Amino acid sequence: MEIFPKARLAEDKKIELESKLMLGPVDIAYKTYGQLNKDKSNAILICHALTGDQFVASTNPITNEPGWWTEIVGKNKIIDPDKHYIICSNVLGGCMGTSGPTQLDNTGKELGMQFPVITIGDMVSVQERLINYLGIDKLLCIIGGSMGGMQVLEWLRKFPYRMNAVASISTSYKNSAQNIAFHEVGRQAIISDPFWNNGNYYNMQNKPVNGLSVARMLAHITYLSPKKMQIKFGRMLQDIDSLTYEFKNDFRVQNYLHYQGDKFTNRFDANSYLFLTKAMDYFDMEYNSGGDLPVAFRRGDAKIYLASFTSDWLFPVSDILELEKVMKSVKRDVTCKVFKSDNGHDAFLLFEPEFQNSLNNFISNI
Repeated sequence: MEIFPKARLAEDKKIELESKLMLGPVDIAYKTYGQLNKDKSNAILICHALTGDQFVASTNPITNEPGWWTEIVGKNKIIDPDKHYIICSNVLGGCMGTSGPTQLDNTGKELGMQFPVITIGDMVSVQERLINYLGIDKLLCIIGGSMGGMQVLEWLRKFPYRMNAVASISTSYKNSAQNIAFHEVGRQAIISDPFWNNGNYYNMQNKPVNGLSVARMLAHITYLSPKKMQIKFGRMLQDIDSLTYEFKNDFRVQNYLHYQGDKFTNRFDANSYLFLTKAMDYFDMEYNSGGDLPVAFRRGDAKIYLASFTSDWLFPVSDILELEKVMKSVKRDVTCKVFKSDNGHDAFLLFEPEFQNSLNNFISNI
């Protein structure tokens, strides 16, 4: 059995990207849970974040770790396979089976940096083709957080009549200068790795794991709040009783970051990280709407749910509040919630009872 079940899209013709370049054929790897009902009205599309994948509620076959959103998705949970037909696909540019830099060219060689630069809009266009492939005219809901939340917003702009509701969480309508800066440092860590080799490392014994690990370490800092990091680690030492006065991982927080970085290199592709962070940096719905952000949300009648967390400094509360203001200015049915939490950007993935109760109420009343 294929480890990444996938659909081949645009077999006979290529897909035009927002860059005007052509790409094809395009494969999209996806995972479904539950059954599509007779009138095809119970389908929910889940959009994953930067380093997520299609295994939202089931064991990842590469890492053997459980699904990344089991707080939300699963039997007797908010999004329930006994009620809903749940779809989650690996994004365009990803490395879990969907077309990206790991895709093989006609000679059997990985595309690497020959893969074209993509956008969040391109990811959504490919997802929309998957929904067509599955024979679904209108989704019950589209939901996602972080980069997944960007995809949700882009669905509203590009395909405003293809859903009854959306939930966009811990995100923004554009990537900030700070986030672009963090991404650039992460990309430079990868590109500066001597084994990156201009992206042509797939058949080499050594791969740019050190650069990718550093990129992940940097990103992981942004996912936690300062308070959460202090509570979790403080200045606790790692398996030692006193300072070594050497360049070792004296502190527990150092050891944690190295662990996260090393673990990440076992499941993610360095080139994919470059392409996906670049897609996030290019995301700017105001720019794509001719400088008039309300234009992005004028069409459609889907119910909209927005959520943010007080300690998220990667996508701060002000971003969601600005979105709410814009959506209300064009008379959209929008519910905006801000939840007090110390869990930082990662809060939407963790146990947050108030958020989960609120989201459950929204989903149940679509």
